[in-house]
Amino acid sequence: MSVSGSTSAESIDVWIGTSARQPSQGIYHCTLNTHTGNLTDPTLAAEIRGPGFLAMHPSGNVLYAVGDLNKEAVVAAYAIESSGDGAPQLSLVNSLPIGDGGAAHVAVDPTGKTLLTAQYGGGSVAAFSLNADGSLNQSTELIKHEGGSGVVPKRQDSSHAHWVGFSPDNRFAFVPDLGLDKVVIYSLDAENAKLTPHGFGKVPAGGGPRHMKFHTSGKFAFVLNELSLSVTVFDYDAETGKMTAKQTIPTVSKQTLAKEKFKSASEIRVHPSGQFVFTANRGHDSITVFRVNQSTGELSVIEVENARAVTPRGMNLDPSGNWLLVAGQDSHTLASFNVDGSTGELKYNQSIVTAPSAICVLFQHED
Repeated sequence: MSVSGSTSAESIDVWIGTSARQPSQGIYHCTLNTHTGNLTDPTLAAEIRGPGFLAMHPSGNVLYAVGDLNKEAVVAAYAIESSGDGAPQLSLVNSLPIGDGGAAHVAVDPTGKTLLTAQYGGGSVAAFSLNADGSLNQSTELIKHEGGSGVVPKRQDSSHAHWVGFSPDNRFAFVPDLGLDKVVIYSLDAENAKLTPHGFGKVPAGGGPRHMKFHTSGKFAFVLNELSLSVTVFDYDAETGKMTAKQTIPTVSKQTLAKEKFKSASEIRVHPSGQFVFTANRGHDSITVFRVNQSTGELSVIEVENARAVTPRGMNLDPSGNWLLVAGQDSHTLASFNVDGSTGELKYNQSIVTAPSAICVLFQHED
């Protein structure tokens, strides 16, 4: 595997996952200037149908996508290789069928030995072992979640696993399940890519947990509830792997949302400083910025900012935390915002590029 083709210190790679809708053709790539916040025009890096979510190997040399190849739902591994002009290229290494339909999310553990996917339609979590070079080895688990909370008709009649991720110490894996109103917790054997049911954290009825992130301290977890457009803050006990809910706060007021025909929370991110949390709101097309109480983990709203995107389904902070990139699925855009390191407030950078049906933004390996 070749070393990632990230360019100069002023310019970093941005990988863009997309939906299967036109005019997207697969995975796209652009760069972010870390001094100005300006983006280059995205170019097609690999053809694959609907590579909705992406993940990176800890080495930075392999990119993973969940999507369709040859009309089969797979997880695919791509080598990130340098090209003559300095821009990285993706070369398909191999792929494996998921075995339960298409996946909504994918993640790789910090050791680079286990890859997990969450299947929204199938209501399951799948595990795959990885080879030392980052290529896919074999499927090791496919665990179906049973039942549904039934609180929100049609959305919660059955399980809908929506995200996968790992505890800071890599002992546990977490799967927010929109249909169950639970974050399902597994003990993780990363060496063998095996999962053992461990318990769950519960959000308020009808919340519909979608995505989750840990605070930088590892003491708190923030779960974004898609259906209620809220964040549930959990105390997290690292020793026991137990989540205890302590606060649920709206991302946008119910009064404001009452005017929207469609409303759905999509993404949550924690600032590298641990001081701020950001969430994206589809329909209202906004980004909510929260301040984090460092003692309790509880959130308070700082501002609700125009996303400069139609249907902001994905967003991400660059490693420095100075820039937030927002992907507009229906506007086919990627927009850049400056993050005030003292206040957390966002300032639109007026750098916006065409990114076909963009729904996922990735810079580096994430747990």
